[in-house]
Amino acid sequence: MAGKADPLVQTGWLAEHLDDPDIRIVDIRGYVRKADLGGGLQKAEYLAAREEYDEAHIPGAVYVDWTRDVIDPDDPVPVQVAPPERFASFMGSIGIGDETLAVIYDHTGGQFATRLWWALLLYGYDKASVLDGGWKKWISEGRPTTDEVPTPEPATFTPKPRSAWRKTAEEVLAASRDGRALILDARDAAQYTNALRRGSRGGHIPGAQHLHSESLFDPESGTFLSGEELSRKVHEAGVPEDREAPVVAYCNGGVAATVPLFTLYRLGYRNLANYDGSWNEWGEREDLPTEE
Repeated sequence: MAGKADPLVQTGWLAEHLDDPDIRIVDIRGYVRKADLGGGLQKAEYLAAREEYDEAHIPGAVYVDWTRDVIDPDDPVPVQVAPPERFASFMGSIGIGDETLAVIYDHTGGQFATRLWWALLLYGYDKASVLDGGWKKWISEGRPTTDEVPTPEPATFTPKPRSAWRKTAEEVLAASRDGRALILDARDAAQYTNALRRGSRGGHIPGAQHLHSESLFDPESGTFLSGEELSRKVHEAGVPEDREAPVVAYCNGGVAATVPLFTLYRLGYRNLANYDGSWNEWGEREDLPTEE
């Protein structure tokens, strides 16, 4: 899968391009802090990691707070993607414009990096890449870091929304009922089976197949698995060989769901969508069906 079209970049490549004026490096480190409340109930807290960025980051990197900067503060469902103009304004403010190449990293090159990759793609931007292994791989290799915060020149980001990349609950319900798309649940197995739940209801969307986002990474290095291993994982989860087959992914907040979407995109799939509301919305709506 390596090559010019691959949106996954390696630390060695980035190290050679740190001074490239057309590249904007984005640090989007953050956390989902989980706490078990007993009785099969779990609570999750969404956190940014700005203090870690301030302490040290890849030279030239700007910081994005995934819990605030790129979300819609007026949406009652947590951490929903920002509307086009708000998103574009923020991107421009950190120097990401129509001609910029964005290289995004989090702690491992995981769900927060792929979330921003998806949001950029949603708004018509095709030049985003994710750093494989992220911050942890970068520092494990002894590569340069800094605490200097850059002041990038503002840029013009022109949003060109691709509505098909983001699904509503009603669209997912229709797909669940008529099987028009494969639905992938990217949460852990305990949530998928209702052994553990967040919020008032557990289980999963009827007909959804399970593909835990974390299963797509090497557990030791944090890098993505090989192309062959990724292909095996997605096909075992029920993704058809047909690259035109529609696939919708979800998780709790539309974040971890972007990991299988990023993986499928790298494997050549393009008929992809994120159910952004995910279980934060579906699990709280009594009018929507669930199964275990």
